[in-house]
Amino acid sequence: MDSRDTAVVILAAGKGTRMRSELAKVLHRAGGRTLIDHVMRACLPLKAAQILAVVGHQAEEVAEVAESLGAETVLQQPQRGTGHAMQVARRAIRKSAKLALVVPGDAPLLRPQTLAALLALHRRGEAAATILSAELDDPSGYGRIVRDSEGRVQAIVEEKSATPEQQAIREVNSSTYCFTLEKLWPCLSALRPDNSHRELYLTDAIALLRRRDERVLAHPAPDSREILGCNTRAQLADADRIFRARKAAELMDAGATIYLPETVVIDPEVTAGPDTIIEPCVQLLGKTRLGARCRILTGSILHDTRVDDGAIVGPHSNVTASRIGADAVVGPFSRLRPGADIRARARIGNFVEVKKSVIHEGSKAPHLTYLGDVTVGRDSNIGAGTITCNYDGFAKHETRIGNRVFIGSDATLVAPVRIADGAYVAAGSTITDNVPADALAIARGRQATKPGWARRRRKELAHASHRAKKPRAKRRAARRKPARRAKSRPRRKSKRRR
Repeated sequence: MDSRDTAVVILAAGKGTRMRSELAKVLHRAGGRTLIDHVMRACLPLKAAQILAVVGHQAEEVAEVAESLGAETVLQQPQRGTGHAMQVARRAIRKSAKLALVVPGDAPLLRPQTLAALLALHRRGEAAATILSAELDDPSGYGRIVRDSEGRVQAIVEEKSATPEQQAIREVNSSTYCFTLEKLWPCLSALRPDNSHRELYLTDAIALLRRRDERVLAHPAPDSREILGCNTRAQLADADRIFRARKAAELMDAGATIYLPETVVIDPEVTAGPDTIIEPCVQLLGKTRLGARCRILTGSILHDTRVDDGAIVGPHSNVTASRIGADAVVGPFSRLRPGADIRARARIGNFVEVKKSVIHEGSKAPHLTYLGDVTVGRDSNIGAGTITCNYDGFAKHETRIGNRVFIGSDATLVAPVRIADGAYVAAGSTITDNVPADALAIARGRQATKPGWARRRRKELAHASHRAKKPRAKRRAARRKPARRAKSRPRRKSKRRR
C-alpha cells in the first residue's frame, strides 16, 4: 500500500493515573516490550511518510523509545485531551500529508494488517473519518457505534449518555481513527471544552463532521482483542497473556513442541527450530535463539542466549548472554553468566557457575564448581568443588586449562595460571604456579598417619569422662540420703547449794 500521503500520530502523552505508577503508561511492558514499542512496530509496516508521537508525561523517556524506532516527537504540555493532542500534532505534520492515522500509545495488540485495512476502507469509501471498531461480548465502559440505515456511522454515544437500546449495541469505539486532514482541521479548530474535565476530545470532532454531513465509516477489527487498551494493571496482565499465547502459537506452528504453553514466557524476538521441546514454566527472553531438536527443561530461564542443535538445558538453569553448543548439556541448576561459551558435547552440571569462559568440545564440569575468566581445552575434566580465583581485589585474571587435563575435586586455581595439556592436579590442591604438560601438581599439607592413635584417644576420653562423673554422682547420693537425727541425752539434775 502506498502511504506516502499519510502521517501516523501516536498519542503517548498521558500519565495513566489508574496504573497507580510513577512510570508513564506507555512505558509499561507487556509481551516483552513497552506499550509504545508495540504500537510503533504495528505502524512501521505501513511505510507512512511520517510517524509522529505526541509526548507529555516523562516526555524524554517516551521520546527516547519512539525516536529509536524512527518516530518524530512533539510535546503536549499541558495535556488537555485527545483533541488538544491533535492540535499540537498539527504543527509538526508535514504539509504533504493528506491523511492522518491516529493510534493510542497504550493499544499494544494492534496488528499492522488491521491498520492497513482501516486505511484501505477510508480511501475506498472516500470518508472524512473512519473508526476502528470492535464487536465485544461485554461492551461496558466503551462508547457505542451507532450506524444509520446505510451502515455509515451516525454517532459515537458514550455509555453514560446511551439509551437502553444503544447500550445493547456491541460495536464499540477503539479510539483509533483515520482522518482526511482537510476535513479534520476545521472541526478541530471548532472544538470546545464543554465537559467536566475541560478537555478537547477527538470524538467531538467526529460529531462535528457528522453535523456537516461528512461521511464517517467504521471498520470492525477481525480480532476484538486488538482494541484493548492498558489502563490498569489487570488490563496490562491481560495484554501480556495474549502476547505470550500468540508467540507460543507461532513457535508451535514453526515445529516446536511446548508443553503447557500457558505457563511459558516467550519474548517476541525468540526463535526455535523444528522438534525442539520446551517444558512448562520456561522463560525465553530477549533475542534467545534455539536450534533444532533442543530440549529446554522445566523452570529454566534463558536471556539473549544461543542454543545450538541437539543441546539440552536441564531444569532450573539460568543462562544469560551465552552460547550452548550442539549436543552440549547444561544443568540442572546451572548458571551461565554473560560470556559463557559452552562448545559442542561439553557438560556443565549441577550447581556450576560459568562466567566469561570458553569450555571446549567434550570437556565437563559436572558439579559444584565456579569457572570465571577461564579457557578449558578439549576433553578435560573439572572435579567437584573446583574454584578459579580470578579476582585479586583490583583486577580480573585469566586461567588457561589445556586439553585432556584432569582437575581433582576441591582444587583452587589462583589466576593467572596455566595448566598445560594432559596435566593432573591433585584433589584439594591450591595451584599458584603454572603446571607443565603431563605433570602432576600437588599443593597441600603432607598426610601423617599414626597407628593406634584413635584407640588410645578414645580410652583417654572415656577415662576423663568417668572421673568427671564420679564426684557428681557422690553429691547426688548425698542429697538423696535423709539426715540422721542426733540422740537426745537425759538432762542432769543440778545440785542445789544449800
